[in-house]
Amino acid sequence: MAARPGFGLENLPYGVARVPGARSPHVVVAFEGDAIDLAVLRHHGVLDSDVDPAALASASLNRLLMEGPDAWRAIRQQLHQVLADRGTLPAGALVPLAEVQLLLPVEVGDFVDGYGGLHHATNLGQILRPDGPPLLPNWRHIPVAYHGRSSTVVPSGTPITRPWGQYQTDNGPALVPTERLDIELEVGCVVGVGSPLGKPIAVDEAGAHVFGLVLLNDWSARDIQAYEYQPLGPFLAKSFATSISHWVVPLDALDPFLVGGLAATADPAPAPYLQARRPWVPDLHLAVCLQTAAMAAAGQPPTAISEVRFADAMYWSMAQQLAHATVNGAATRPGDLFGSGTASGADPSRAGGSLMELSWGGSRPFELPNGERRSFLEDGDTVVLRGWCGGTLDTPTITFGDVAGTIVPARAR
Repeated sequence: MAARPGFGLENLPYGVARVPGARSPHVVVAFEGDAIDLAVLRHHGVLDSDVDPAALASASLNRLLMEGPDAWRAIRQQLHQVLADRGTLPAGALVPLAEVQLLLPVEVGDFVDGYGGLHHATNLGQILRPDGPPLLPNWRHIPVAYHGRSSTVVPSGTPITRPWGQYQTDNGPALVPTERLDIELEVGCVVGVGSPLGKPIAVDEAGAHVFGLVLLNDWSARDIQAYEYQPLGPFLAKSFATSISHWVVPLDALDPFLVGGLAATADPAPAPYLQARRPWVPDLHLAVCLQTAAMAAAGQPPTAISEVRFADAMYWSMAQQLAHATVNGAATRPGDLFGSGTASGADPSRAGGSLMELSWGGSRPFELPNGERRSFLEDGDTVVLRGWCGGTLDTPTITFGDVAGTIVPARAR
């Protein structure tokens, strides 16, 4: 199989896969066009690590996450050494990616989704509150977030069923399928080492707790959200599905690409517990691609409808989010997932991280290359999120792979 750009030695992302011949899923690392079976390397002594062998022959990364940064770095360093000489790899250690079944990489215990994108929050404020200030007074002081539903975090490729919910119709409130199904372009932070109850995580100690990042699509039903949003927050509008990438890119791989977030130079300055001394925002390039059912039938690939530079979009970093989430003493656990919030650019018509922005609340439908128009998603539409660091989409230094989902009709009641 041809090498895949972005899956070279600079990256080595982790995943979980069913490997031919193995009785159970194994932890794998992507390298070029192959999946490296770490359990096989450990069994043959090629991977000389103190990591529990059961952590590598597991259906999730969680047991490996518990081993901590020293173990993660030791594995990464040894992989760099053995991959420089393909002759040292035992039979069965390299499996073509096309022959493995990739699974959800982590067993998510808690899912917290942020609202840290400056332009997204501003755009939605202008759409929803046209006569008021786009940002509420507290937004520049705290990383706003809500607790999501971890049981509906699904891997890339999982079909997304159009959800039912109650919202205001022409005939009054009714329980009906959403008509304003949307996406949110995000990056997810995967906790490796948790923190005990009562012990906050200091903002610059995030590296001791974060294992890596994934791409994340926080599917959203905007009509349901509008009806239930006040006086509390997102519930049915968000809890039906959240898609993440199969691959978790290690924080060590992203370290050369970390830059300062927008809050670092903002006025007002963040509270002292949110002031970081080092950069924590990955300089990622993100793209939203859409393929309609008609495009798929005609053999047309997904087309890019939005491209965003993550560092230009994010006000709050993953480190600030962790510091704020635990400042009250809340605990974290291996596998906890923190969404960044939607990444959007200053021009929402070209760099919107949601269809809500790209169509400006549905008032400005956008046109696709085949002449079709969209405000929100229709049944049969496939959304693909892509992310990379360095280079271009076709020749990246580091890639996250795709996060894809196809909309299927609402279930009959």
